[in-house]
Amino acid sequence: MKVAVLDIKGKETGRSIELSDAVYGIEPNKHAVYLDVKQYLAHQRQGTHKSKERAEIAGSTRKIKKQKGTGTARAGSIKSPVFRGGGRIFGPRPKDYKQKLNKNLKRLARKSALSIKTNEKAILVVEDFNFDAPKTKDFKNVLKSLGLENKKSLFVLGDSNNNVYLSSRNLKGSEVITNSDLSTYKILNANNIVLLEGSLEGIESNLTKQ
Repeated sequence: MKVAVLDIKGKETGRSIELSDAVYGIEPNKHAVYLDVKQYLAHQRQGTHKSKERAEIAGSTRKIKKQKGTGTARAGSIKSPVFRGGGRIFGPRPKDYKQKLNKNLKRLARKSALSIKTNEKAILVVEDFNFDAPKTKDFKNVLKSLGLENKKSLFVLGDSNNNVYLSSRNLKGSEVITNSDLSTYKILNANNIVLLEGSLEGIESNLTKQ
């Protein structure tokens, strides 16, 4: 599948590039996409939630009132969960939310996500560019030229580029990553994917490994 290569002003360079049908033109596997997105979101959870249970509360162990004759239920400890300030019954404990998926399924999910975006005509190929210094204004000009000013966009670079990354960091709707950081969630979460020429070889290499 041929795609026109654009410059940072949004104009065609007169060149086109062939995108692999094995990566951008497969029949999307929705279940693989679901599993990969589910894993990504699970890994965002810290799992550090914790509340103190009865044995962990600091307090006196003295019996707080006599056993009989008060007209109320018997009570032995101020740390009981039924009292204000007592321990919590079955409170949350630290937990590891990580999930395991095999590499082939994750590759299938990412190829499916890229194919979905290709079908939606939401993928742009732009020639590699750089800035002399980190400037948010320069990156906003690129977004405006590409018609992505008010859309969620994901820029995929071949290699890390500090000036481009820092220029985009203050913009809420845009994210810049390298091809090795490409995930199913990030692909689907963006309205448009901007692939720099230098990223294409790495993406295809990563997703067509056996």
